[in-house]
Amino acid sequence: MTDERAKRFPLALADLVRERRSPTARVQDARGRQGGAATLKAATPQAAKPGPARAANAAMKNPATAAASATPATSVFPVRSGVKPAANAKPVPGANKSAAQTHHAPRASALRAAPRPAERAPNAAAAATRKGAPNVALASTQTLASERVRERMVERLRANGVTDARVLNAMSVVPRHMFVDPGLAAQAYEDAALPIGHHQTISKPSVVARMIELVAAGRTLAKVLEIGTGCGYQAAVLSQVATEVYSIERVRPLSERAKLNLRPLRVPNIRLHYGDGRLGLPAAAPFDAIVIACAGLDVPQALLDQLAVGGKLVAPVGSQAAQSQVLTLVTRVSATQWREEQLDRVFFVPLKSGVI
Repeated sequence: MTDERAKRFPLALADLVRERRSPTARVQDARGRQGGAATLKAATPQAAKPGPARAANAAMKNPATAAASATPATSVFPVRSGVKPAANAKPVPGANKSAAQTHHAPRASALRAAPRPAERAPNAAAAATRKGAPNVALASTQTLASERVRERMVERLRANGVTDARVLNAMSVVPRHMFVDPGLAAQAYEDAALPIGHHQTISKPSVVARMIELVAAGRTLAKVLEIGTGCGYQAAVLSQVATEVYSIERVRPLSERAKLNLRPLRVPNIRLHYGDGRLGLPAAAPFDAIVIACAGLDVPQALLDQLAVGGKLVAPVGSQAAQSQVLTLVTRVSATQWREEQLDRVFFVPLKSGVI
């Protein structure tokens, strides 16, 4: 090469030839184009070393830029003026992740690293629910829904002829869905009898309201006796109308279940008894009203004797097999006389003696 040509072309041909890159370097370069985090890794001196001739020539021509010339030729993004080489750059947060992590799941890692404030509240609520903390919003929504359906039930009762304001209010405040099996909760406010186990049922809301209205008859009830506690629903309704409620159940599991159902309501004026309902509760007599929630061929004399003078007893009377039960209202007019009225056709489980 002549001196004139050497001045015009200070680099030799060998200096212009790039070294061969390994397959690993090519893969890193490709990943670097897809994620900025891989650029710093590809720009390190370990990725590719400059040729010795080029490095020496650059050092001789301009010693001040020798360090900048050491940047490998395989760097994807060229180093701009005024920017320190990548080898001397300060660590960038998050740049230590591999290119594979940045490429395959950038969105998921970003959400985990910096969730938006709007997203934190639902996540916290979900975590609290998983830990067993009560979901207040969900509980209040369910309560409001239950109140609405109870009000609709009360409107149906009023349309069917129930007029006593005390009874309608009692039916509206007692949550019937708490006294039925969870699988039947959706049907709790329908006018239907539902099974509660042990061949027993919870009476229709219309029948419960009708029987209580009959024995109340506009009077103030001080002491009421219920025969057949069942799941405890009718006792809870009676507790809103009477000062004291005594209830007897002959099936022990049902008696225990009634206690569990009534416990969350914290009703202070209900006294549950496990025993034979046909015998009543002579120790607590006389009663202003007696409600019998099971059908017998007649009304037991023991119960008639425990009714106060002027008091009322309501019971289904008749045969279950013949389906000839009639709702009967008995009023005690004196120490030795009772008046009987036959009202509606009904269907109840049988009244039996003994305990199980």
